[in-house]
Amino acid sequence: MILSDRDIKKSIEEGKIKIHPLPDFERQLGPASLDVRLDNIFRVFNHAKIPYIDPRDKSTFENLTEIIKVEEDKPFVLQPGQFVLASTLEEIELPDDIGARIEGRSSWGRLGIIVHSTAGYIDPGFKGKITLEMSNIGMLPVLLYPGARICQISFEKLSTPSEKPYPRKKDAKYFGDQLPQESKIYKDFENQ
Repeated sequence: MILSDRDIKKSIEEGKIKIHPLPDFERQLGPASLDVRLDNIFRVFNHAKIPYIDPRDKSTFENLTEIIKVEEDKPFVLQPGQFVLASTLEEIELPDDIGARIEGRSSWGRLGIIVHSTAGYIDPGFKGKITLEMSNIGMLPVLLYPGARICQISFEKLSTPSEKPYPRKKDAKYFGDQLPQESKIYKDFENQ
């Protein structure tokens, strides 16, 4: 069951869903989703320095990306065909009986901006800022301003609380993230 605007607001006000900073419900709350904003930290891939990525080899992830911090009131220029990692300004914490999905906003999609390539699901029990897998599939560069409402989260009530929420998973690689994190897929191959 997807939570309505009333249930989202109630869950946040009661502290069941934790969001920091608290959203401006008037601007950010939709009929069945909550808009979240873009933070000012971006991870840019060093594609000119790295010949390939071997998902099994941790060493190929060294110097794979560099962090760019955008100054206040300045934009990040997302070039056509470029792929970067970013994160939400808001940190969220979900209880064991609510999962969430992140989707782009149509206004950005109409400019060619994609906010997630495949990882749109947020597990029950997750805590942290959400890493965005952003790309520009349009023909023109697009300026991304920190603080802009970049995507939306819908919340889904589970039939029962999760037996193993995200922080208790053996491979919970991204719990508590505060910055956009590059892939830790190499950990999938450890101890096989």
